[in-house]
Amino acid sequence: MGVGRRVLGSGDRSLEVSAQGLGCMGMSEFYGARDDAESEATIRRAIDLGVTFIDTADMYGPFVNEELVGRAIAGRRDDVQLATKFGQKRGPNGERLGTDGSPEYVRQCIDDSLRRLGVDHVDLWYQHRVDRTVPIEETVGAMAEAVQAGKVRFLGLSEAGTDTIRRANAVHPITAVQTEYSLWTRDVESKVLPLLRELGIGLVGYSPLGRGFLTGTLTNPSKLDEKDTRRNHPRFQGYNLALNMRIVDAVKRIADAKGVAPGQIALAWVLSRGDDVVPIPGTKRRTYLEENAAACDVALDDAELQALTEALPAATGARYPDMAPIDTDV
Repeated sequence: MGVGRRVLGSGDRSLEVSAQGLGCMGMSEFYGARDDAESEATIRRAIDLGVTFIDTADMYGPFVNEELVGRAIAGRRDDVQLATKFGQKRGPNGERLGTDGSPEYVRQCIDDSLRRLGVDHVDLWYQHRVDRTVPIEETVGAMAEAVQAGKVRFLGLSEAGTDTIRRANAVHPITAVQTEYSLWTRDVESKVLPLLRELGIGLVGYSPLGRGFLTGTLTNPSKLDEKDTRRNHPRFQGYNLALNMRIVDAVKRIADAKGVAPGQIALAWVLSRGDDVVPIPGTKRRTYLEENAAACDVALDDAELQALTEALPAATGARYPDMAPIDTDV
């Protein structure tokens, strides 16, 4: 069967992408040591396998992840659907400078991203986090200027609530909303996903493997690299970790019965949520990339889907140490 294709958005704002994408964040920051050569090889291998929807952001690194992606896709730009994001300001030494959705910053960011990526346009451009001090109409209005200038094909939002999505879509059609979505993070199903389907907007699910937890290999976060931010995530701590292992155990049981990896079951579940849902698991190694891509060939029957969808306990603990940047109403 292979990776296959899906369509984000509808009508004249539809973007065809691979059914599974590749999140590149961890290649440059947050998940331990970097290996740029292996990361670039992973991106190129992804394209070979048909995983052509490549996701990055200006704040990853900061800034250097876009450069890495640009090097990896050089000479193959027409083979990929390239997505990047703006809005979470970082300083040159990694300082966190808050969110910025001002029109002036929007205009600066697209030019900076194009320069770092070494391309003349991106296919999908997200506001990474909503700036609650700037009306979304002003931010999206400035983003629409980049579409009109040919610098961007389609617009998206990340971690946006329903009111923000409606207001943004009224200014310029939104093609996709990116948010965390996995077996242990299903908040989006309550209000956001129904709205996206009402408006004809696609869902891009990041961290579909629960930041690696659903692979069953992450049982002792204290052994992670000291720079790995998962060491501080509430769901990986103490009592939360013990309770959340129940989810992994259930996934493992189905994986063992099918003779596949637990992570493939987790990805197959996200893929089963609808043809308008595209997961973007992140990895910086070709071995894991190939395992993830093979999940597109894993079919879950009704009994397995019911066991995963209805029987699993809810995850314990917040998604992030600080949820303040999330614009959500779920």
